[in-house]
Amino acid sequence: NLVAPAQTNPSGEKERETWGKKIDFLLSVIGFAVDLANVWRFPYLCYKNGGGAFLVPYLFFMVIAGMPLFYMELALGQYNREGAAGVWKICPIFKGVGFTVILISLYVGFYYNVIISWALFYLFSSFTHELPWVHCNNTWNSPNCSDWADNSSIGDIYKATPAQEYFERAVLHIQDSNGIDDLGRPRWQLTSCLAVVIILLYFSLWKGVKTSGKVVWITATMPYVVLTVLLLRGVTLPGAIDGIKAYLSVDFLRLCDAKVWIEAATQICFSLGVGFGVLIAFSSYNKFSNNCYRDAIITSSINSLTSFFSGFVVFSFLGYMSHKHNVALDKVARDGAGLVFVIYPEAIATLPGSSVWAVIFFIMLLTLGLDSAMGGMESVITGLIDEFKFLHKHRELFTLFIVVSTFLISLFCVTNGGMYVFTLLDHFAAGTSILFGVLIEAIGIAWFYGVDRFSDDIKEMIGHRPGRYWRLCWKFVSPCFLLFMVVVSFATFNPPNYGSYMFPQWANLLGWCLAMSSMTMVPLYAIYKLCTLPGRFCDRLAYAITPETEHHLVDNGEVRQFTVSVTLILLFFFFFSI
Repeated sequence: NLVAPAQTNPSGEKERETWGKKIDFLLSVIGFAVDLANVWRFPYLCYKNGGGAFLVPYLFFMVIAGMPLFYMELALGQYNREGAAGVWKICPIFKGVGFTVILISLYVGFYYNVIISWALFYLFSSFTHELPWVHCNNTWNSPNCSDWADNSSIGDIYKATPAQEYFERAVLHIQDSNGIDDLGRPRWQLTSCLAVVIILLYFSLWKGVKTSGKVVWITATMPYVVLTVLLLRGVTLPGAIDGIKAYLSVDFLRLCDAKVWIEAATQICFSLGVGFGVLIAFSSYNKFSNNCYRDAIITSSINSLTSFFSGFVVFSFLGYMSHKHNVALDKVARDGAGLVFVIYPEAIATLPGSSVWAVIFFIMLLTLGLDSAMGGMESVITGLIDEFKFLHKHRELFTLFIVVSTFLISLFCVTNGGMYVFTLLDHFAAGTSILFGVLIEAIGIAWFYGVDRFSDDIKEMIGHRPGRYWRLCWKFVSPCFLLFMVVVSFATFNPPNYGSYMFPQWANLLGWCLAMSSMTMVPLYAIYKLCTLPGRFCDRLAYAITPETEHHLVDNGEVRQFTVSVTLILLFFFFFSI
């Protein structure tokens, strides 16, 4: 039996099901945290920002912020046995943070599933004798198409490679759209792929950890098998060693550039998956006495090692492309969708047995995306089911409602102009808002609930309190780091663009409305809570910042943290007023 029977916690309450095997939980967390960004973003950032020297700021922020926040979320979910919203029974006024992260996970699902559908489209297209992105003689090609073999055209901005035109013109059909205000109808091919992805997600999630715990045995392990196979093939290619040397070349002078440190900090924030409510949801299905400290160290370390390892795979092929076409490495190195849907397929197409390698590669992308998408969906489903108890009896129907709703919104991303919608969502859905959510989460736990009380909770679970280092990080270092990141995010904001296309003002405004819709859940819920609680304002404030299990202390006038927290709560509202 995959799922252990329900247990009771120290308070005597009946608990939910738990993971039947510890490895199911670990694979689920690793599968969620290790996603497409590990392959298409970290290696390029490392190459661009000083090679091996980039690991200095990356590991620094990993230790002072990444791991502590990762540990905090795992412990929070495991102790309180609730999703992202329900855990805030420890400090009710902050429940809006839970709804913030649930909304962000839902928004990300609107476009993240589209990436998986692209991978599925490519996978189906790979079952041919000759891959369709090899030549320029196809119906979708434009006069600007030029084979890589024509070295004179490599630097010509008006030329496009067959792989680039295949992605933009055959898959996306972006040439049939004039911009975000000219979307057209959903393309039936991509819509079909998207439907397959949604069906896979539904049947992976409909029974909760009963089904998802089985699926991750494939989706979380397959990428490592494929990455290893691709590396073994990649290092045998001419020019591969030069690519790997460029990836690892150390330039410590780059560490004097503040942008390098900011990009390292940003990568840490997003690569570990903190702030999406997924870690809280997954850990809430753990046994109460599970060693979440060890889990945090293992899974966050594996995530970073995977990012580093994937760089060898990526740059062995980029070095091969650079050598084959006799161009500088920076002409072929890029990040984002352009790496995995243009450059990498182009490299694979030149290999003997290219169709087989293409199938292997896109299976990896499919599995990398699926388990991360499963995590995001589980955050939404668990968070809302735990908050609205009547949904417990209807999990299968509610899961169907969530995935179908996601599918319907995602249809905007598979139209002719869908790439513009995708870019807008990617830019606004989980940027500044996710940093803001984690900041308020850290403040709520460290300063309102209290680090000492949180440490006592962890001791109750694993038998010992966190060390002074972790407590200092939770209370001072991590909140300061997150506050800095929020400020930097606002200060360095640039409007989205796709190539030379600049989004109209109304689209940017719509994007900011999307971002603010999740962030405003924090103050809106706090105001709602203060307005609905009984008594005078001071009494309501006391109820709002006291754990629900201790509300009897408020009735008796014995609120332990009230005198300290009342000042903090006023500062909290002042923060929002500015």
